[in-house]
Parts: sequence; structure tokens; C-alpha cells
Amino acid sequence: MLRALIFDVDGTLAETEDLHRQAFNRAFAELGLPWRWDEALYADLLAVMGGKERLAHYIDTEHPAEAEALHARAPEIHASKTRAYGDLVARNGLPLRPGIARLIAEARAAGIRLAVATTTSRPNVDRLLAANFPPDVAPFDVIAAGDEASRKKPAPDVFLLALAGLEIPASEAVAFEDSAAGISSARAAGLPVLATRSRYTESHRLDGAFSAVSDLGEPDRPHRHLAGVEWPGGVVDLASLIRWHESRDGQSVPAQAMGTSR
Repeated sequence: MLRALIFDVDGTLAETEDLHRQAFNRAFAELGLPWRWDEALYADLLAVMGGKERLAHYIDTEHPAEAEALHARAPEIHASKTRAYGDLVARNGLPLRPGIARLIAEARAAGIRLAVATTTSRPNVDRLLAANFPPDVAPFDVIAAGDEASRKKPAPDVFLLALAGLEIPASEAVAFEDSAAGISSARAAGLPVLATRSRYTESHRLDGAFSAVSDLGEPDRPHRHLAGVEWPGGVVDLASLIRWHESRDGQSVPAQAMGTSR
């Protein structure tokens, strides 16, 4: 029985990563640091999971002579970055990716539980949800954020935290991810993974996902099929997910639910 859907945040729920990059640059400028992360550099830095860890890696590799002093400033830098990110989201908005709001609504209506499993910090999750849902709506039953996990993805810790909060086994859930490290993390927790491409993970291999698509799709805007399971009409909906989960062969949706490659 499919009882829960578990979502990554950055690149999966929304295309957040470039706002994170801009927020880091704002923090650097605010604190008088002569650094600027362009898109190419940030794409490389995303191989390191977690904003605090990414900052520490940058300090160690690009400024080793000043590493001790800069690491002492890292909490201040990251706190400034978190404030800047919240301000950017509040001022400019940050829409959910295609199909996300629709699938969340379908799951809530059907009594399917929802969770987040992310390496980002809780304030960043809260800002994104506040920008996309009414204040009296809490779309997720469980939010497992990066600071709560002992190890970042690709370790399974944050997905295991989400499963513990949901109080269900991995066999009764499906995870949604956009990165190679995220897929590895979810798979290590025993979860089947549906993968979507995002702006900063175009080059990632999506091995291990039972289906890979450009996004979840909308009825008037079908997604592009990349690999694995295909979805009716180019749309990942709850009914098809349930049929796939019930089939549990990990290869295909039953014939009546198969879509066509795009």
C-alpha cells in the first residue's frame, strides 16, 4: 500500500538553487568578502551537499591560507545567507515546479501522507512553503531538514528521519529527488525514487530511479520522459503512482496506465 510521498526541496519542489547562489553572494557583499559565486562555480560546489558544508569546502579549497579565520566566520556568513534567501523568496516569490502543487493536492485529498527530506535548513523550507501555500495550510506532515541529520546526502539519514516521523516503512512510500546524491540517499533508506531534472542537475546521472522525467507534468504541459517508467499523458499523478506501487515490479506501470515517450 502506498501511504506516503517524500520530497526533496532544492531543485525538486522548486528551482531554488540559483536563489541560494544569489543569497550567498549577497551575504559575501554584506560582510565585505570579495567573493562572487557564478553559475559555473556554483554548479561545481553543488557536488557538496548542504549550504554550510558547501561554504566550508569553498573556504578549504579556495582560501586555505585564511581557512582558520574564515571558518570562524562561517556561522555569521551562513546566517546572513539564510536571511538573504528568505528576503529574496519573500520579495520575488518562488513558484513550485510543474506538477508539484497538483500532486500534493491529490495526495492530501486521498489521505496520503506527505514529508520533506532535505539537506537545506528549516527556515529555507518554511520560506518556500509560505510563498506557495496559505498561512493556515501545512501541506507536509513531517519535515526532516538538514540540520537534524547526522550526515548529509548521499547518506540515508534525512530520509530515515522522515520515515521515522511518518511512522511507516520505506516499502510504503515513494521519494522524489533531482540529484544523484539524493537518489543514492533515498535508495540507501530503502525507498523507490522518482527523479526529475532541475536547472543545476542536468549533468547528473539518475541511475537508481525507477522513473526519470523532466518534471511531474501538467495536463496542458506534459513532461519529457527520460528513462524508466513512463506516465500517462506525460503527467505523474497519484492514481498512476498507486498502480505502479501495487505492481511493484519496478519496471512499468500496468498496461492501462502506460504513457508514451516524449
